[in-house]
Amino acid sequence: MLDTIKRFFENRLTQEVTVDPAVDLNKTDLACAALLIEVMNSDHELDERETDEFLKVLQDSLKVSDEDLDQLIALAQTQSKQATSLYEFTRLINDSYNYEQKVLLIENMWRIAFSDEHLDKYEDHLIRKITELIYVTHSDFIRSKLKVRDSSC
Repeated sequence: MLDTIKRFFENRLTQEVTVDPAVDLNKTDLACAALLIEVMNSDHELDERETDEFLKVLQDSLKVSDEDLDQLIALAQTQSKQATSLYEFTRLINDSYNYEQKVLLIENMWRIAFSDEHLDKYEDHLIRKITELIYVTHSDFIRSKLKVRDSSC
């Protein structure tokens, strides 16, 4: 994993992190955020609409604080184009999420991918790869893609 993101996650994971007194930001939430950052950067163009959708996804699903949102966006903007290993994050997803949560994660990835009104082949490939790594069926991969695509039209 990229050093910058890895350091951020290690910092956050070594502390007893709470985003809000009622909501814990756990390792799995951070893994989801890392995967969403990967989708944002997979087409090698950081579009403002993708950033906005990323913020919405984090606020809707993880209840991330404004302070943490700023840090995650800064990481997304400075992330280099080198290849990364997704296993560290997908393992956490597999250990913690039930099937419906995994499908929701894939839908959130599609939300980011379609937010700039252009689905890049690298975005599609990355989401397909993550889908396989977290054991979501191909039919649910396609169903999620079509659901998000049709709702964004």
